Amino acid sequence: MQNVLIIGSGCAGLTAAIYAARANLKPLVLEGHEPGGQLSLTTHVENFPGFPDGIMGPELIENMKRQAARFGAEFKSGAVTEVDLSKRPFTVTVNGEQHQTKTLIVAAGASARLLGLKGEKELIGRGVSTCATCDGYFFRGKPIAVVGGGDSAMEEANFLSRYANRVYLIHRRNDFRASKIMIDRAKANEKVEFVTPYVVEEIISPQGLVCGVKLRHTETKELKEITLDGVFVAIGHDPNTKVFKGQLDMDENGYLITSHGPKTNVEGVFAAGDVQDHHYRQAITAAGSGCMAAIEAERYLSAKSA
Repeated sequence: MQNVLIIGSGCAGLTAAIYAARANLKPLVLEGHEPGGQLSLTTHVENFPGFPDGIMGPELIENMKRQAARFGAEFKSGAVTEVDLSKRPFTVTVNGEQHQTKTLIVAAGASARLLGLKGEKELIGRGVSTCATCDGYFFRGKPIAVVGGGDSAMEEANFLSRYANRVYLIHRRNDFRASKIMIDRAKANEKVEFVTPYVVEEIISPQGLVCGVKLRHTETKELKEITLDGVFVAIGHDPNTKVFKGQLDMDENGYLITSHGPKTNVEGVFAAGDVQDHHYRQAITAAGSGCMAAIEAERYLSAKSA
C-alpha cells in the first residue's frame, strides 16, 4: 500500500516526488511511456532558475531523480494501462502489476504532436523544436519555419521573430484555425512570411542538423525547398489522460480540470504539470505545480489520519 503514487517522471512528477519523499511519505514514481518527460528530449535548457550557464535537459531530469531518490522515493518503469478511482484505496495497473495507493498525483504530461516525418524525432534539439519559449534564443539571426495554423503557431511566429531574421509560417491550407486578431498580428510582422498551402515533405538534414525543408503545394503538387536552420512544430499537444476518461473531469481537449491548485474532482487525486496546463507548458511551472500537488497530498493524508 502506497501513501503517494505519482504517475509521470518529468519536472512535475519529480518535484512532487522530492516533496513527498521529504515528508517521509516514500512515494512510488511510475516513470511512464516517456521517462523524464519532454525535457528528456531537449538539449540545452537556459530558462530554468539556478543555472546561469544553462543545463542539458536530460541532466536536469537526472539531478531531480537523484534528489528524490536520496529522500526515499522509489521508481518503477512502464506506462500505466488502467486505473480504478471508484473506490479507496485507488488501484493503478502498470506492466500487468497492480499498485494500491491512498493518494494519487497525475503528472503524466502532454506529448507534442509531430509531423510524422522520417528522422523528425531524432532531429529534436538539432534544429527541430516544439517549444518556441524554450529554444527560440538559439536561432538568433537565422531563418526558421513555424508549421501550423492555430493561435499557437501565430503566437510562436511572432515570438520567434524577436530572434530569427526570417520566420516562414507554413500551413497546409490558405485559411487558418487561428483567431483573426492573431492572424492579423502575424501578417503585420515584417519578419513573418506566410507559405500556404504547403505541407512539409521532408526536413533536410544531411549532417544531422536541420538546414532546410522540402515543401509540396497541396493543390498543384509543385515541390520547393527553403533553406533554414530551425523548424518549430506548432500543431498542438495531446495530454496523456486517456486512462482517466470517465473518472476524472477533463476539458474537450483531454486536459484534466483542477481547482484550488492541483485538486481534481476525486478527493485524494491531484494533477500537476502539462496534464492540466495547456497555457504555460514550462518546466518551471510544471515543477511548481508538482510541489503544490505533493503538499496537498501530504495535507490530505494528515487530515485522514488525524
